[in-house]
Amino acid sequence: MRDDYIKKLEKVASLTRDEAKKLLIEEIEKDLADDLAQRLNQAREDYTTRASEIARDILVDAMAHGATSYTAEYSVSIVPLPNDAAKGSIIGQGGRNIAAFERATGVEIEMEEGNSLRLSSFDPVRREVARRSLDILMKDGRIHPGRIEDVVTQTRKQVDQVLVEEGNKICAACGVFNLDADLVKLIGKYRFRFSYGQNLGIHTIEETKIGVQIACDLGLSDELIEQVRLGCLLHDIGKVVTDEEGTHVQLGVDLLKKHNISPMAIAAVAEHHEDKPFSSAVSRIVWIADAISGSRPGARYEPHDAYVKRMKQIEEIGKSFKGVDEVFAFQAGREVRIIVRPELVSDSELTVLVAKIREQLEKQVQYAGQIKVTAIREVRTTDITKAK
Repeated sequence: MRDDYIKKLEKVASLTRDEAKKLLIEEIEKDLADDLAQRLNQAREDYTTRASEIARDILVDAMAHGATSYTAEYSVSIVPLPNDAAKGSIIGQGGRNIAAFERATGVEIEMEEGNSLRLSSFDPVRREVARRSLDILMKDGRIHPGRIEDVVTQTRKQVDQVLVEEGNKICAACGVFNLDADLVKLIGKYRFRFSYGQNLGIHTIEETKIGVQIACDLGLSDELIEQVRLGCLLHDIGKVVTDEEGTHVQLGVDLLKKHNISPMAIAAVAEHHEDKPFSSAVSRIVWIADAISGSRPGARYEPHDAYVKRMKQIEEIGKSFKGVDEVFAFQAGREVRIIVRPELVSDSELTVLVAKIREQLEKQVQYAGQIKVTAIREVRTTDITKAK
């Protein structure tokens, strides 16, 4: 009886039993697929919203822990003088005193209007030695070449000790200990190093606190948190290496390899400006903490007018050369892209042009770090087919 009903149903529906079963399963699967897609989309939206909230909470919490009480001397370039007589004593007869001072310190002295002078040097530690030496000489009153050399020698030893003390303070504030003495002394130079008004010592401590808090909020292991500490502390150490040429990232990496720092911390230093893809969560956290510390309100105080003037000056220098079509300065003036006219500049002349622009930038522009100059010579040939 049951088989007869099935045959009648198959005849009316024009479907076999297997075909009807297959059709029913397909309809159920379609309904389930639509429902599943809706549930997945809703889950994805909920997950994205929740992840954004968690990320925001982590960053806010990390920034709240970034406060630092470390103090730094913000300017050592201008030295006030008590009177005109002091200025005359520093210059000396025929300029012998000022010549002896510049020779002993490696710092150039520029007399300012009024009772002050400017100390000029690319090395902030030299400027500090010169500033302290001048202060001692003016208080002592005995200013002559022999006395100048003795005072500078004594002051240099004092500043070396200050560098060790400051290095230990910064390491302790970051929770990093047992580093090589040479590294600690270099870290001490952070106190006297500035970039657009932001002191490197304060920036490093702040960044380390932010980075460690992010790592803790993410639940990283104690070992990885220590690597974050180390990466944040050492990420800009190349900026205080003054006896070699290169970017601060490369100088820092080369230095840390010599001191057998862990590969993960070295990678974080190498990747903190996104020059290379991030190789670990540690590198990414160091990069995030660096960006937060460097970009928070008040971290850097370069006036807007000075920023615009420098960017315009860089572009104008590039445009002043024959054959240059367009010049674009970006990354706060750290990189310049030169577009040349191919009919006026050959491939062989391109290298010479870049070298000349680099020389002019070094002579005329005040900048922090280095400027990368890239010239592009592009030749295009276009043809059009016949219309059909």
